[in-house]
Amino acid sequence: MKIFTKNLNNTPFYFLLFFAMFFLIACGDSSTQDPTEDVLEEKETSTSTIIKLEAENFSSSSSEMTTEEGENNTNYVVTPAGDTWLAFDVDIEQAGRYKFEINGQADQEGGSVWMEDYTDNKDGRTYNVTGSVPLSVGSFSVRSKDGSPLNKGVHKMKLHAKGVAKLDWVTFTLMKKHQLTPQKLTQKTDGKEWKVVWADEFEGEGMPDTSKWTYDIGDWGWGNNELQYYTDSRLENARLEDGNLVIEARKNDMNQEWTSARLTTRGKVTFLYGRIEFRAKVPPNKGNWAAGWTLGDDYVDELSWPYCGEIDILESVGYEIDNETGNGKAHASAHCGAYYFKLGNQPTGIIDVENMNNEYHIYAVDWTPEGIIASVDGKEYFTYNDTSTDLAWPFGKAQNLILNLAMGGGWGGLQGMDETMTSQKFLVDYVRVYEKS
Repeated sequence: MKIFTKNLNNTPFYFLLFFAMFFLIACGDSSTQDPTEDVLEEKETSTSTIIKLEAENFSSSSSEMTTEEGENNTNYVVTPAGDTWLAFDVDIEQAGRYKFEINGQADQEGGSVWMEDYTDNKDGRTYNVTGSVPLSVGSFSVRSKDGSPLNKGVHKMKLHAKGVAKLDWVTFTLMKKHQLTPQKLTQKTDGKEWKVVWADEFEGEGMPDTSKWTYDIGDWGWGNNELQYYTDSRLENARLEDGNLVIEARKNDMNQEWTSARLTTRGKVTFLYGRIEFRAKVPPNKGNWAAGWTLGDDYVDELSWPYCGEIDILESVGYEIDNETGNGKAHASAHCGAYYFKLGNQPTGIIDVENMNNEYHIYAVDWTPEGIIASVDGKEYFTYNDTSTDLAWPFGKAQNLILNLAMGGGWGGLQGMDETMTSQKFLVDYVRVYEKS
């Protein structure tokens, strides 16, 4: 494997020398971080990292591979028919979101690749961190996916290929470094009345408040084979309008099948305990998946989940909404190391909600050291209170808020996509966090 790191700025030599000495001292231990540990603070630098893997330098493979000579004295790997893989050890120097690019070709339509991360994970899970990337037919070309989450450290990876393929190289390019969250709000829960301590009322026009929200970006599938490309600071996908946050998914936009937005408070503020409310209208058409939820601030990449914890406050899929009445279902759940889909024991609550897409409803959780209770319009329908172990209760640590609208995927697209829709809008009137006083 060949790894190249490029400095994309004209940085003075003496700074590079100082940085190199600092890096060697600070990063002497390059072991992969345990998912339950806090990620170390990353220093701001003026470099953009590109990690390049020559396909011919794989450490192992699923079957015998052949190598052929290409142009400019380069070699490429030819995979046999079927589903095959090449293994690599990939040293990631900076935690963040990465662009994945591959230079390759397929012999016929349907040829594709995807990258699996943490092949040595102890849970027997498959972490697809790129989604399926189709290869061009008959000639080498570069194809890409954006936003793959990668933590700092050495990653055991496999490049999976479908069909007969010729693979030259793969790169990971840092798009956005992992942001640590500077502010943590811990809410009191032993008083008499709830009082607002943090909120966004989404008043005004233009972009959402950048002091409260940042954006997750990309189209790597988000672990669910979702179709959308999440954009960064783009009015067409996330804007303030008529007292709402409008998250809009748009079809055939920006040369993407779908675009949308995913806003998070990570890197701004994180929360521990309290009441969290979303007042919202959800979109009605088959194929969408609207969500207001929390994710543990410990999350860095896919190995972090579900150990970091997740609380789903509002989840709605379009195929459950009646076209005439707008009646649908709201879902709430808690994910953790002791309870999640791989174990087949994920705790979930479901409640019928009238006219979900035309009327506002209040989706909330009361989160205390003793447990979590979810409600819609004040009606409780889900309780989680297993605080017995750290695996069952990661909810004694801070969580970030997330608002997003996904399209397709394992749940949103479970019953297909409404081919007539070209846009879907998720309207959020406010987000509020309360404590008792």
